[in-house]
Amino acid sequence: MSLVDLTSDGDVRTITLNAPDRLNALDRPLLDELAQAVAAVAADTEARALVVTGAGRAFCSGADLESLFGDRTRPTAVLRQVLLDVYASFLGIRDLTIPTVAAVHGPAVGAGLNIALACDVIVAGPKAKLGATFSAIGLHPGGGCTWMLTQRVGAANAAAVLYAGEPLDAERSLRLGVAQELVDDPLARAQELAALYASRSPALMADIKETVRVASTSDLATTLDVESWAQASSLASPEFSAFAERFAR
Repeated sequence: MSLVDLTSDGDVRTITLNAPDRLNALDRPLLDELAQAVAAVAADTEARALVVTGAGRAFCSGADLESLFGDRTRPTAVLRQVLLDVYASFLGIRDLTIPTVAAVHGPAVGAGLNIALACDVIVAGPKAKLGATFSAIGLHPGGGCTWMLTQRVGAANAAAVLYAGEPLDAERSLRLGVAQELVDDPLARAQELAALYASRSPALMADIKETVRVASTSDLATTLDVESWAQASSLASPEFSAFAERFAR
C-alpha cells in the first residue's frame, strides 16, 4: 500500500498522506513518497492547483522521532544535516508555482503542521488541531515553522504560539490567521477552491503567487517593481482582452 496517494481530478491534483493507522506520522518511507509526489506535481504541465490532506482522522500527527532522527548523540552538525534533509521532503510544496490548499480535518502537529503551513491556503474543519507543540517537548521549532507561522500571523502571535507549545483549535486558528477558512467539510471546500484557482490563467496565478512571496519579504518599492511588470504583461492576456472588449462595445 502506498503511503502517499497522488490523484487527479481534471487539472487539480490531490496528495493524501496515507498511513491512517499511525495518524499519518512521518517516517523516512512516507517522506520519500511525499517528496516524489511533490516532484511529480512540479513536473506535471497539466496541473493547475494542488490539495494536500491526510487519510483517516488526522492530517498528520508529526514526526516518527526514532525513524527521522535516529542516534541523537551524533554531532550537532551531523544532526542538522539530517534535519535539513527531512525539511526538504515537504518544503518542495512551497516551491510549486501553482496554488496549493491544505485540507486539515484533524490533528496537524509539529512537522505535520509544517506541511499544512507550506501550502498557500489552509482550510480547517471543526476537529482540526494545529499544533506547533515543539517547546512542550523540549524541541526547537524546525522545518520552517518559525518563518511560515510568522508570515501568517506576525511576530508577536507566532512567538506566543511557539512559546506556549499548545495546539490551536480550529476557531483560534481562524482568528489568528493560521487557517483561512473553517468549514464542516474541509476537503470538499479545499477541492472547490482548488478548482476555482485552476480555472484561472496559469501564468496569472503563478505571477500572483510570486508577487505575494515578494511582498511578504520586501518593501513597497520592490513589490511595485514586480507587480507592475506582471500587471503590464497581463493586459495582453486573452482573459483580460475579452473582459475589456465587453466594455468597448
